[in-house]
Amino acid sequence: MNRVDKLTVFYHGQPVGDMVLADNRLAAFEYNKNWLLDGFSISPFSLPLEKKVFMPKYDPFEGLFGVFADSLPDGWGRLLVDRLLRKKGMDPARVGVLTRLAIVGEAGMGALSYTPTVLLENVEKNLSYDEISTECKKLLQEEMTDELDFLFAKGGSSGGARPKIMTTIDGEPWLIKFPSTYDRKNIGELEYKYALCAKKCGIQMAATKLFPSSKCSGYFGTKRFDFIEGEGGMVRVHMVSASGLLETSHRIPNLDYDLLMKLTLKLTRDMEECKKLFRLMCFNVFAHNRDDHSKNFTYIYVEPEKRWALSPAYDLTYSNSIGGEHATTVHGEGRDPGMADILEVAKTIGLNGQWARAEAKLIKETVFSELKEYL
Repeated sequence: MNRVDKLTVFYHGQPVGDMVLADNRLAAFEYNKNWLLDGFSISPFSLPLEKKVFMPKYDPFEGLFGVFADSLPDGWGRLLVDRLLRKKGMDPARVGVLTRLAIVGEAGMGALSYTPTVLLENVEKNLSYDEISTECKKLLQEEMTDELDFLFAKGGSSGGARPKIMTTIDGEPWLIKFPSTYDRKNIGELEYKYALCAKKCGIQMAATKLFPSSKCSGYFGTKRFDFIEGEGGMVRVHMVSASGLLETSHRIPNLDYDLLMKLTLKLTRDMEECKKLFRLMCFNVFAHNRDDHSKNFTYIYVEPEKRWALSPAYDLTYSNSIGGEHATTVHGEGRDPGMADILEVAKTIGLNGQWARAEAKLIKETVFSELKEYL
């Protein structure tokens, strides 16, 4: 496999711009001249729609801008890519970021795609969810699996730590998760119950389902929100995480909901989007979802209206981050945030205090009613 030093970025078949490896380590980016006329900024703070060569820093994304780093597989997906590279006799440490984006090609999350494409494997076969779970477990425990190519084809471009596949159900794209080594056995049921509770709390969620299993209480699945119904079928939606927008690693707990609120208001220019984030913050606090890092908040570009909006919520489950604290602090409090901290976040961004208190109280009561057996 030849090293890729230049890529063209596409959106719905239109060239957005080019990336070229500079100084052997930084992926410089320049918008296509036609995109400058009719396109939009794919990352408003780092890549405004201007005619210039944009140069990233090396850290935290190994010489990539955050919006492109969002396209790379993380956790489980990265493990699959690295295992497959080793299987083919290549050292993953020597495979650069542009080559990794070329491996993603058109298979990444969101609407951006990359050319040229490096094709590693494309396996078409059917395995049951229980069989997939078994093969995932083998891989996580450093055992041999005969289904590495299949697992890569189904989940090699995915993010997040837990094993997952991307599949199509009734013509619609879905994502189905499987337990990791450290998950409790009923993790699928747990995330499903959390999703149902979040909907009752007024939080926007994509469609979810608990897929049956003979080995556990079920596998959690969700319809992908980076696709919408368009003319002629499903159409990809451009999106970028808070991590990508702020050019900060989600592995470093350096985010606060005050900052996240400011980011949301500046990007969307809509207090209704701040209300959506407020509900999600309340849910995360009361439901003990503390792995609320900067890649677990995403913004989608609503192209017909030329605006940004907070995406549906995702990855909601009982969890901890470093030291058991929230990855995103609540008005500076990460260990034990409470109602007072929540209301200070609302006050700082300018949400109505009476509305915020009533909303937080309702979400707290709903969470404790629906999820008490899990808390």
